Amino acid sequence: MKTNDKQLVVKANKLIEASYYLTLNEQRLILLAITKVRRDSALYTHDEFVISAEDWISIFQVEPKNAYRDLQAISRQLFERYITIESTRGNPLVTRWISSIEYLAKDGKLVITFAQNILPFLTVLEKEFTKYRLEFVSKMTSIYAVRLYELLVQWNSTGTREIELDWLKKTFQITETYAEIRNFKARVIEPAITQINSHSDLTVSYTQRKTGRLVTHFTFVFSPKAAVEPKPRAKKKSPPKETLHGLLKADIERLARAGESYEQAAERIKKQGLI
Repeated sequence: MKTNDKQLVVKANKLIEASYYLTLNEQRLILLAITKVRRDSALYTHDEFVISAEDWISIFQVEPKNAYRDLQAISRQLFERYITIESTRGNPLVTRWISSIEYLAKDGKLVITFAQNILPFLTVLEKEFTKYRLEFVSKMTSIYAVRLYELLVQWNSTGTREIELDWLKKTFQITETYAEIRNFKARVIEPAITQINSHSDLTVSYTQRKTGRLVTHFTFVFSPKAAVEPKPRAKKKSPPKETLHGLLKADIERLARAGESYEQAAERIKKQGLI
């Protein structure tokens, strides 16, 4: 794996399947910080990761004035966000994402350090991990689209994944907001699939499975989008050459006698078989 790929997101699979809620901008910041993690050396709690307004603008295509506002808002609330993840001992572990955050107003930058219990899930020291390029989710505006994309990329080698509805709600931390299945599909699943199909490198469709009369599972089928070959440039057509009686006007002018009109010259040239 190339460690100098500035757009590569690498997560342990346990982190992808963890239960948490982040706003869109908080999610973006965590992903952007993860792309800055070196994976060829140990990661420490004092390692700082700097996110600048310039990063924010170029990667997420936001207005400059909004970039500073976004970073400042993240600095006020990200520290309070927590995640429930399976620990290395196999137990549910509740931890914060970060241990510190500092907003440098004059520089338009955020400086964060990851929480100690998150560090093992951000390096390739974990045996099971998933990687993808940040650009494939950078244009998504649904937090569920980003999460669903990660869950699918995790199973990239198979092209299909069945996910239990209750597990998905727990993982996305969706409680009673979309209790009815039609609301859940209309507000979570379908917008997520639309954005994945529009912005990522995958094409996705889904079906549902019932247990008795209730929908209990979703099956997602997905595949990489075919690479779009550049269209060959159309050759410029030469302007049509002027003719008269089947003869090029340039030839008529070359063979015409003094005082002859185009008509007269053309008729004579044809009769004499000069061309």
